[in-house]
Amino acid sequence: MRKTFQPGRLALLLLLALPAFAAGRAGIEPEHFDRSVRIQDNLYQAVNGNWLKHTDIPADQSEWGGFTELHELSQKRVRELIEAAVAAPDAPESQQIGALYRSYLDEDMANRLGLAPLKPLLAEIEAVADRRALTRLLGNLPSRSVVTPLQPHVGIDDKNATRYLAALNQGGLGMPDRDYYLKSDARFKVVRKAYLSYLTTLLREAGFADADRRAQAVLAFETRLARIQWDQVTLRDPHKTYNKLDRKGLARVAPQLDWNTFLDGAEMGQVQEFDLGEPSYARALARMVEQEPLEVWRDYLRTRTLDEFAGLLHQPLVQAHFDFHGKTLSGMTEMRPRWKRAVRFVEALVGESIGKHYVAKYFPAESKAKMEALVGNLLKAFDQSIDGLSWMSPVTKRQAKEKLQKYRVKIGYPSKWRDYSGLEARPDDLVGNAIRGQQFHYRYDLARLGQPVDREEWGMTPQTVNAYYHPGLNEIVFPAAVLQPPFFYPEADDAVNYGAIGAIIGHEISHGFDDQGSQYDGDGNLRNWWQPADRKGFERLTSKLVQQYNRYEALPKHFVNGRLTLGENIADLSGLQIAFKAYQLSLNGKPSEVLDGFSGEQRFFIGFGQAWRSKAREPAMLQQLVADPHSPEAFRAIGSAMNSDAFHQTFGTKPGDGMYKPESQRIRIW
Repeated sequence: MRKTFQPGRLALLLLLALPAFAAGRAGIEPEHFDRSVRIQDNLYQAVNGNWLKHTDIPADQSEWGGFTELHELSQKRVRELIEAAVAAPDAPESQQIGALYRSYLDEDMANRLGLAPLKPLLAEIEAVADRRALTRLLGNLPSRSVVTPLQPHVGIDDKNATRYLAALNQGGLGMPDRDYYLKSDARFKVVRKAYLSYLTTLLREAGFADADRRAQAVLAFETRLARIQWDQVTLRDPHKTYNKLDRKGLARVAPQLDWNTFLDGAEMGQVQEFDLGEPSYARALARMVEQEPLEVWRDYLRTRTLDEFAGLLHQPLVQAHFDFHGKTLSGMTEMRPRWKRAVRFVEALVGESIGKHYVAKYFPAESKAKMEALVGNLLKAFDQSIDGLSWMSPVTKRQAKEKLQKYRVKIGYPSKWRDYSGLEARPDDLVGNAIRGQQFHYRYDLARLGQPVDREEWGMTPQTVNAYYHPGLNEIVFPAAVLQPPFFYPEADDAVNYGAIGAIIGHEISHGFDDQGSQYDGDGNLRNWWQPADRKGFERLTSKLVQQYNRYEALPKHFVNGRLTLGENIADLSGLQIAFKAYQLSLNGKPSEVLDGFSGEQRFFIGFGQAWRSKAREPAMLQQLVADPHSPEAFRAIGSAMNSDAFHQTFGTKPGDGMYKPESQRIRIW
């Protein structure tokens, strides 16, 4: 969870019985077990080991597991819905979907056009002859999909959650994180070399002379940009990244930047208040705008533009884009089929238009009812858990319970659908569709300034394989696609369902009380509602979790960053604890049933462990360790279970077992 909510950046989590998820009434999948490993030694390996040994990551994927399998299913379903719209284009909405899809599929046209669709943008960059023109373009390009060093956007005001606020945040790097530029590890050096080659290819394909020298200058420029950027851990602090300023305040922070020109370019000429996310970065960036040679700035903006649109252009640039982003950064060996890329493109622009059809076909009313019951039980369990906290005072407990009571739960799909009728889509203009689509969404956000916060809006489409908590709205959201195996088995006993989908629900509930979410009150405002001693007690507990995850080595000499992943680790730990309590409540005092030789309590933890099965390629794992707030899946399963008293009681762990942790050392937060 980031202060500024960004759909799709959270952990991937989806009633169709697939062979891969063929489980009986027990809900467990024993064919995936490694019988040579005891659960007491390694829960993750014991329930997933055979799957890990015999499963290959598809060539067009960077990772593979239950989450990504379900994403593939969702893509196939969406493809069918899109193609149905193409076949029956009577309604304007279907015509729009069809035009976007056909424009992407027309590879022959993309090859014939070459760089022609980008010529107007490249000409604007070429025309930059002074600092004022540069500043205006830096503000304007983000509205047309090009990432620049200072990104304008609109979000909810952290300290007044009833209104929207314009925001400005750092950006503009071509590699995933500043570490890729600054770390001396051999893996990062390999990526830097590949990135330099990619930049050279982009410039050469665009017809620029002396491409090697230009690319080196761009890489050096981006390295200087990386040095002034805030690191991922600092960006997780909502107080440090909340800096509301008027225009005079912006000028005081970074006087070298012509803010009026930049904001005019960003179509924010009339906006008076801003949240400047990283003030020291903005100050240093202003000096770069003033001092870096215009020639370097132009080449930098050319490469950012070419990189952004390379996948939509002719084959040499499409291949170069995949070679770097797919192969080098993610380890993929094969490009995704064009239809998959087309589906993603259409969804990004008119996702809710497709979502309407998805819900009608794949989300029966009984699925929503079952989800509502599960969420209700988890919220009840969390409320009871607050009562039992030994480290929290009664005063703060009351505040926590008040926040929980204000939670809003959204399940399945929005109560109202987005209107995309203002977006012009042409079947013969792929790049134009991408630019107009970005402008459409950017201007939609701008129009919200001065309006009340829309609490009915969703940050994800119904067909998205995901879920989220939004701190500014104090809501948990579960798209329709989340209620499927291996997270939810409609015909199975409750135990596995509580261990899988229950832990996911508990995870999202717990985000409101993790190290970030706990700084927001029940109305969504960044406000301290804690007693000082309670906050210190909370930080003592969470520091122990940081230390635990810091010890996990995911790649040789590359460890999990316990501070970066703290929020997700808290949510995993607390979600598991709360889900188990909810499962116990569901039994109504009766003993659990033994199925397939396992008690209900054992199946609960097996369900939790098998939900996290996943394999990732090394480059993708490196990227996750550097820039992703989620721990690798194996550690998410192991790390949470090791702190669970119920896990140790259920499986009778003892000293010497791999999963054993003395009771006095177990971390219990919520």
